[in-house]
Amino acid sequence: MNPVKHVAIIMDGNGRWGIKNKQSRNAGHRAGLNSVDLIINQCIHHKIEVLTLYTFSSENWKRPKNEITYLFKLLETFLRKKVNEIIEKDIKLKFIGEINKLPTKLQQLIKLSEKKTINKKSLQVNIALNYGSKTELINTIKKIKQKKIKLNEKNIDNNLYTKHLPNPDILIRTGNTHRLSNFLLWQLSYTEIFFEKKLWPDFKSKDFNKILKKFKDIKRNFGSI
Repeated sequence: MNPVKHVAIIMDGNGRWGIKNKQSRNAGHRAGLNSVDLIINQCIHHKIEVLTLYTFSSENWKRPKNEITYLFKLLETFLRKKVNEIIEKDIKLKFIGEINKLPTKLQQLIKLSEKKTINKKSLQVNIALNYGSKTELINTIKKIKQKKIKLNEKNIDNNLYTKHLPNPDILIRTGNTHRLSNFLLWQLSYTEIFFEKKLWPDFKSKDFNKILKKFKDIKRNFGSI
């Protein structure tokens, strides 16, 4: 039986759900927060150590400006309203990506949220924001060169955004799309991948638990026979 320490999720399908159900992509992003709450609670219940959520990729800047503005406002509201609940649940928040390129007010809220939750231990939630895996790898190699240390696997692992964390055991992508979209490419080398047809706002606790059950029966070889 395989233990699950780290789950990563590409939360795809919010916009499509919003258009289908509410004639608004933004309504889908809002509805997606309910699924985030459910999955965080399930991770705590199952004693999973790390949950990494792909929230906004470095390619998402190509979306309409009003949708990007709405997404950032939604995140600001979430951090303001939910930070006390996050603290009560003993959750540590960590933002990964090029945070310095985000709006100033959002950057300040991010830093404050990380500071308030830095000592929490029941679950670490990584929020991948303005994140792209290729950029992460380039920045990692630059760091290694600046430190004048050897370029090898260990030093790459130790200079990624996810340093000192286990690599994901499971990647879930909702929305019936079968690609990785520049997400954690280095970290996912031996991750078990589950593509789900459901759009993210329709993804519920029972769907998550079904994946955990399937994962526990998989024989993981990590390249060996």
